Amino acid sequence: MIRFSLSEDSIDPVKLRQELPRTDAGGYCSFEGWTRDNNQGKTVTELTYEAYVPLALKQGESIIKEALERFAILDASACHRTGVLSPGDLAVWIGVCAPHRAAAFDACRYLIDRIKESVPIWKFEAYSDGTGEWLAANLCGCAENDKERAKA
Repeated sequence: MIRFSLSEDSIDPVKLRQELPRTDAGGYCSFEGWTRDNNQGKTVTELTYEAYVPLALKQGESIIKEALERFAILDASACHRTGVLSPGDLAVWIGVCAPHRAAAFDACRYLIDRIKESVPIWKFEAYSDGTGEWLAANLCGCAENDKERAKA
């Protein structure tokens, strides 16, 4: 079963969610990552995601397998866009089903953080001033967020 995918077309969360339901699941959690129209004080006009596809698919599947082993969940899947996107577009979707909500929430957070940290997907932002830059996906701040949550 393929649980991690890349798509050059728009992501359809309803369709992806329909692939997850199980009668033994008591909870479902999803995450949708949308593209922003701003970053560090600059107006973003367009974003381009590129992936090293063979490794991205392999790494994405591995991360979902990790979540299935680490959390008390029944199933999970994720899809990340590639290609040119506009601000407000859906760039990444994650869905998790579990017997209980806590595991679904925890696994969903784990999946987005790990995908951002280690799947070879790069983002180029084009700005309204005519400039643009490639951004490292691993600069998601995931480790810092974990430290902040631990303090709370």
